[in-house]
Amino acid sequence: MVSSAHPVFTPAALGPITLRNRTIKSATFEGMTPAGLVSDRLIEFHRRFAAGGVGMTTVSYCSVSSEGRTYRDQIWMRSEAVAGLRRLTDAVHTEGAAAAVQLGHAGWFADPRASGERTIGPSRMFSPYGLTFPRAMTPADFDRLTGDYRRAAQLAIEAGFDALEVHVGHGYLLSQFLSPFTNRRSDEWGGSVENRARFPRQALRAVRDGAGSGAAVYAKLNMSDGFRGGLEPEEGVEVARLIESDGSVDALELTGGFTARSPMYLMRGDVPLAEMIETQPNLLRRLGLRFFGKKLMRAYPFEEAFFLPQARAVREAVDLPLILLGGITRLETMDTAMDEGFEFVAMARALLREPDLVAKMQAGTTSESLCIPCNKCMTEMDRDGTRCVFAADAV
Repeated sequence: MVSSAHPVFTPAALGPITLRNRTIKSATFEGMTPAGLVSDRLIEFHRRFAAGGVGMTTVSYCSVSSEGRTYRDQIWMRSEAVAGLRRLTDAVHTEGAAAAVQLGHAGWFADPRASGERTIGPSRMFSPYGLTFPRAMTPADFDRLTGDYRRAAQLAIEAGFDALEVHVGHGYLLSQFLSPFTNRRSDEWGGSVENRARFPRQALRAVRDGAGSGAAVYAKLNMSDGFRGGLEPEEGVEVARLIESDGSVDALELTGGFTARSPMYLMRGDVPLAEMIETQPNLLRRLGLRFFGKKLMRAYPFEEAFFLPQARAVREAVDLPLILLGGITRLETMDTAMDEGFEFVAMARALLREPDLVAKMQAGTTSESLCIPCNKCMTEMDRDGTRCVFAADAV
């Protein structure tokens, strides 16, 4: 009865896999991986979303190589991490949900103190995150990193993941190539949109090769960077078309924003600057937030489904399955997404507030999340792990 009224609760194919419904817990940095390995808390974190009814939950920010980390304790894909990741996927599968892993590389804003290695990026320019000048990637770097993406995909399959999400958004390495703000190259890797998309497309093909035919592969793709001089919406549509033409992915998860320039563009709502200053472990960054935080952390008003207007343009341009995210808190919004031709919806903050939100919606006991866009959850990653500050039973 509920499923027929709300198609979001019906099973759906994502490439070669089938999800029990069309809801996805999107990737949010968890801060629960000491020594870059899976902890019991991380397993329980994702198990609760699975038990709470989502079709799939996503483990966030697993770097494809040591140098691509933003934090020392961030997971990077290596053989030592596989056993813990397998425990996590087993726990999620036991609850009836699928498990995805987000693969990425921080590139320009990786922290060299995390790995002891110099950071790299599309072009040489100062990074306010690494507080250094990353070097521009060389032909050898392109070859090596392409291999890293392929190897990371192979390890993810070994760990039992059903789907691999490649991060092509938020100012991470592949997004840096798309953005004219960070990609100032004049060779075949820069300039036109097609050239700027060359390495992201190459990395996606490498992940597809590594994943084989049994797992889903999809890209978390920026539609725009959210500031003048960055990736523009019409360019994002063109990138989506190019990726579709490669046949390398089974879907696109549509997002926007650039961590180093427009961090709140991808969150929307309140800016918890005081908490961000308090929990920032790096002294220089803490001072930077204190003196420049109000300018850097520009506020964007929260709107339900705030990425939907841009996502409609992508929907018109490609036939690939699309995952809509960005401020989805109501069942009515999910219905709208299905009506407008989006195959899946992804949520983060709403599920941090209520891990069992999907089950409650499906049972008809609620139609709207209790989440308010205070964004204090994102400050908790540097305190003791990402959580909703209003959820008494948070992991």
